[in-house]
Amino acid sequence: MTTIGIIGAGLIGSQLARISTDAGYDVVIANSRGPETLSDLVAEVEARPTRQGSITAATAADAGAAGEVVVVTVPLKNLGDVPVEPLAGKVVVDTNNYYPERDGHIAELDDETTTTAEMAQAHLPTSKVVKAFNHIYAQHLTEQRSAGGTEHRRALVIAGDDADAKAWVADYIDRLGFDTVDAGPLAEGWRIQRDTPGYGPELDAAQLRQALGEAKRYRDM
Repeated sequence: MTTIGIIGAGLIGSQLARISTDAGYDVVIANSRGPETLSDLVAEVEARPTRQGSITAATAADAGAAGEVVVVTVPLKNLGDVPVEPLAGKVVVDTNNYYPERDGHIAELDDETTTTAEMAQAHLPTSKVVKAFNHIYAQHLTEQRSAGGTEHRRALVIAGDDADAKAWVADYIDRLGFDTVDAGPLAEGWRIQRDTPGYGPELDAAQLRQALGEAKRYRDM
């Protein structure tokens, strides 16, 4: 099973560590304060009766190097701190959202000439960035999982420019307990950004596709 590097151990990162190890993935996780500050999270995950994979705390560079696929889940304002070289050539899952009250105003996001995922791709030029996990509340990652084929199974959006990378992330999301809706290239990631119809609510695949379509009307308002 693939080793997942997770850079960022906040709400989304810690939940992904839990459910990824449940699904049998080995996880190497990092935060900005050092691996010693993650001992409680590591102990909690190791004690989970549903755990199938291992978890290790590391530095961001080491988590990036260890992960065959790497999840970047840091505040957007800290994107520049994400190490580039360890992620070269790898699939990188970007969970970011833009919150000006936290990140400060970013002109190209304010005028919608780019998206957060495209910013991640620009920072990681040789990585294969896929947008995912940015429109679900962290606790729902553990609370709303269900088996494949479940009626009205919750769905999550992906966006990316590399078809093989998106296929891998779609399979990963399925193993974690969710269906996937492909929004298209990274440039279409705005369809699931903050305040769009699909951001937050529990939707199945059909409902989520409808919400992505409605986002265009939202943007044109």
